[in-house]
Amino acid sequence: MIEAKIPLLGKTLSELEDIVQELRMPRFAAKQIALWIYDKKVQSIDEMTNLSVKHRDLLKEKYTVGAASPVHAMRSIDGTVKYLFRISEKNYVETVYIPEGDRATLCVSSQVGCKMNCTFCMTGKQGYAGNLSVTQIMNQIYSIPERDTLTNIVFMGMGEPFDNLDAVLKVLTILTSDYGYAWSPKRITVSTVGLKKGMEHFLQESDCHLAISLHSPFPAQRAKLMPAEKAFSIADIVELLRNYDFSKQRRLSFEYIMFKGVNDSLIYAKELVRLLHGLDCRINLIRFHAIPNVDLQGCDENAMLAFRDYLTSHGLFSTIRASRGEDIFAACGMLSTAQRRKEI
Repeated sequence: MIEAKIPLLGKTLSELEDIVQELRMPRFAAKQIALWIYDKKVQSIDEMTNLSVKHRDLLKEKYTVGAASPVHAMRSIDGTVKYLFRISEKNYVETVYIPEGDRATLCVSSQVGCKMNCTFCMTGKQGYAGNLSVTQIMNQIYSIPERDTLTNIVFMGMGEPFDNLDAVLKVLTILTSDYGYAWSPKRITVSTVGLKKGMEHFLQESDCHLAISLHSPFPAQRAKLMPAEKAFSIADIVELLRNYDFSKQRRLSFEYIMFKGVNDSLIYAKELVRLLHGLDCRINLIRFHAIPNVDLQGCDENAMLAFRDYLTSHGLFSTIRASRGEDIFAACGMLSTAQRRKEI
């Protein structure tokens, strides 16, 4: 049986240094390889022309770049594109490209499915099939046709990023390091339901923005919507966040999906003001997009405007997030590859 080659995509500089040392190549070759991958974005080792033929042949014996194109794409009427990436014979993940004016955001996935089982999320309904590797996360960014237009990346696709913390942190390192993409951390946001240990580690190791899925300020109701509340209460999350400074570069935001007759009255707005009082943060209000077999509805525009205005007038900066890609099931909470596994 032929042994699978090891991908170079997703390797940090120190890992590349270990590889060139193992192959008895000059130490500076590690930076050359990093440049070819993360700056030039090559598809093959043969394209690394400032490495000698001998060294390229040595690399090719055991290693490959490891990039893989998406196997399918769907384009929305609003310009949003949803890409499907094959992870294994039966597993896939979805990645969403969202162009908007002079911004182009990529929503990436960190897991196949998700363990959190939030009521309103199709990914959670799909169940959990495994963590993505660093290569598989990076490949979503590396292999879309619009990769050179990207201005922002959000870890808000399939999966809970802090449930795959080591891989996500390594990706953030590559994206923000000089040898990698050299992006400012301000261009990257990581979303979580609030896994406490992972969040603490992230806040210590990274300067990227943090987004917390909130959806209800009342613990009993939040637990019905988000079972993770039972282990990671929103009250504990907020108290932990009070220990960090969000007044400078790093931004803290709370994601709040609005459901008609469930969490859209001003009672909830008042409780949000109380819960988040004194915390330097913003609220992103999100329209709920109906998903199969879930008895929830999105609230109307007037209710969202009144909710936003109340929060803003009481010191909580709030915005209503524009809905994108709903017609191709690419909007918030709509990503799922359960059916795709059967079709392909």
